[in-house]
Amino acid sequence: MSAAAAAAAAAAIPTSLGRLFHLRPTPNPSRNLSGSSAQPLLRLSYHPRLTLSRRMEAPAAIADSHGGGDLSASAVGAEALGPVAAPEFRWMWEMKDPSVATILTSFENSFDGFGSMTTPLYQTATFKQPSATDNGPYDYTRSGNPTRDVLQSLMAKLEKADQAFCFTSGMAALAAVTHLLKSGQEIVAGEDIYGGSDRLLSQVAPRHGIVVKRIDTTKISEVTSAIGPLTKLVWLESPTNPRLQITDIKKIAEIAHYHGALVLVDNSIMSPVLSRPLELGADIVMHSATKFIAGHSDLMAGILAVKGESLAKEIAFLQNAEGSGLAPFDCWLCLRGIKTMALRVEKQQANAQKIAEFLASHPRVKKVNYAGLPDHPGRSLHYSQAKGAGSVLSFLTGSLALSKHVVETTKYFNVTVSFGSVKSLISLPCFMSHASIPSAVREERGLTDDLVRISVGIEDADDLIADLDHALRSGPA
Repeated sequence: MSAAAAAAAAAAIPTSLGRLFHLRPTPNPSRNLSGSSAQPLLRLSYHPRLTLSRRMEAPAAIADSHGGGDLSASAVGAEALGPVAAPEFRWMWEMKDPSVATILTSFENSFDGFGSMTTPLYQTATFKQPSATDNGPYDYTRSGNPTRDVLQSLMAKLEKADQAFCFTSGMAALAAVTHLLKSGQEIVAGEDIYGGSDRLLSQVAPRHGIVVKRIDTTKISEVTSAIGPLTKLVWLESPTNPRLQITDIKKIAEIAHYHGALVLVDNSIMSPVLSRPLELGADIVMHSATKFIAGHSDLMAGILAVKGESLAKEIAFLQNAEGSGLAPFDCWLCLRGIKTMALRVEKQQANAQKIAEFLASHPRVKKVNYAGLPDHPGRSLHYSQAKGAGSVLSFLTGSLALSKHVVETTKYFNVTVSFGSVKSLISLPCFMSHASIPSAVREERGLTDDLVRISVGIEDADDLIADLDHALRSGPA
C-alpha cells in the first residue's frame, strides 16, 4: 500500500477521535467465495503516550511529522491487504498497556457509587447483613474490607498477578508464606537478605520444623546443589539488602520449578515501577509497602502478589485465619501515597545515580555497591530484569569510625532503618537493620561493620552530595 493510499485509509477514521492511533496490518478473514479479499482490514491500535491537539482529518500531515511522509514507518502505519478502492473499512481496536504512572492515577474505584475522586475509607469492623441467614459481600473487616480490596486489586494489576493481599507489615506477609510449608520441608534462601527476613528464617521457621538452607544466590551452582526433593520454596532478593548483589531470577525460577518448588522474590528495593518478578517466573512477590509503595514513612504494610488460583486461595485463607490483613485506614493511607510512586521513584533513582557516581570517585570511599555503576559485577544481569538501579545503595569506607562519623554528621540524611521514603535515610546495617545476625555470621557473609547504607530521597541531589562530601572529609583519618 502506498503512502497516499494509507493516508486515504487513515482519513476514514472518524473525526471525533482526537487521539493518535497506530494502524497495524492484520490478516483479513473476510474473503469471498473466489478467495479474493473482500475489503482491506487494518489494525488500529491506540497509543496512550501519543496525543494530538488536532483531529484526524489530515493524516498526511501526521505522516509528515512522523517520518517524512512514510506512514509505514511512522506512528500511523498501514499495509494493503485488499482493494484500496473499497468503500468500507473494518477496524480492529487494540489498546496498548498503560504505563505504571497511568495505572496509579487512573485506577477505577469500583466501590464508590458517588464519583469520589479518592477511594472512600470504610473504617468499620463489621458490616450489616441482609438477614440472619443471608450474607452480604462483607461481614467482618478481618475477612475483607472494600478499602483493602481496592489496594489489593491495584497491586494485582501493577504486578500482573492473579491476586494480591495486603498485610499488617512485610514481615507478616513473609510469615504467611512460611506457613505454606509443613514440618520437614525446606526453604532455600539467599544469605544476603533483609535482617528481619533473616531472623524469621533462622529463628522462627525452624521452630515449626522447617529446614532452611542459606546460600549465595548469585551463584547458580549453589542454587542447583541446594535444591532437593524436600525443597518447597526458594527465597530471593535482587538486588540484595544491603550489599546490592544481583540474582538471576528467571534462571533460578526455572531450576526451582523443575524440582516442584515455589519462588518468592522480595521486591521491596525495586518496587513495581522498576521490576516485575512474576514476569520472570516468580510465583510470589513480596513488597514491604512501608517503603516505596506508601513512600512517606507514615505506615507499615506488606503485600503479596501471587500467580495461580490455588496459591491465591491458600494465601487468602492464611490472611483471614491469622488475622493479618491490613487495617482500612492503613490501606487508605497507602492508596494516597501510591499515586505518586512512579514520580517519586524516578526522582529518587536519578538522585541515587548522581550520588553513587560521586561516592565512587571519592578518595575516602573504598567501594560502592550500586547496580547503576558500570563496574558493578551484576549490572548487565540487573538491567535484563529491571528498568533501573533504584535508589538504595551502600558503600564501604574501610573504617568503622569514619562510617559512624558520616552517618551521624550528615545534615539531610535521617539516621534510621528502612528505605523508600521521600526523605533520605542513612544507617549502619550491622548495628541497625541487620543487628540480629550474629557478628561471626555477618563477617562470614562479607557484611562488615563499616558498611553504610543510604536510601536516597527526593531532595536536591547537589545538596545531598555536598552533605556527604562534608561528612566524609571531616571524619577521622
